[in-house]
Amino acid sequence: MKLAFELNSRPVVLDVPPGRRLLDLLRDDLGLIGTKEGCGEGECGACTVLVDGSPKLACLMLAAQLPGCSVVTVEGLAQTGELHPLQKAFIDHGAVQCGFCTPGLLMASYALLQRHPQPSRQTVRDYLAGNLCRCTGYDQVVEAVLSVSRGGQRI
Repeated sequence: MKLAFELNSRPVVLDVPPGRRLLDLLRDDLGLIGTKEGCGEGECGACTVLVDGSPKLACLMLAAQLPGCSVVTVEGLAQTGELHPLQKAFIDHGAVQCGFCTPGLLMASYALLQRHPQPSRQTVRDYLAGNLCRCTGYDQVVEAVLSVSRGGQRI
């Protein structure tokens, strides 16, 4: 099946088997290994990407759903070789430890700040509830997101 979609602001056209998961397309076919497979069942959020601006779980989405869509992965956050302010905030606030959940948390946080540029602490916690992390305890992640919103940085 031939797919045409936008990936990290670039057009992509390729042939893929109809049952191919978006996660496998990104990692195996396109070499974008930032998106992680945690559970493969939609429970952990490690594979979160944005599809037309909404957070989606790449392990549950078929590539066949992509024609005409815009997909953004964690690799698409950084522009012109600079870290995105959210990526920098995660580093500055110690929200990255083992790093496995980080791409999914970053993408969910980015989507949150697109919708709610000045979220409350509870809104951040609620929005990120579907992203599991075993290392940071979430406080650092919440602080990183809030620091970007307080800084008035454009997301």
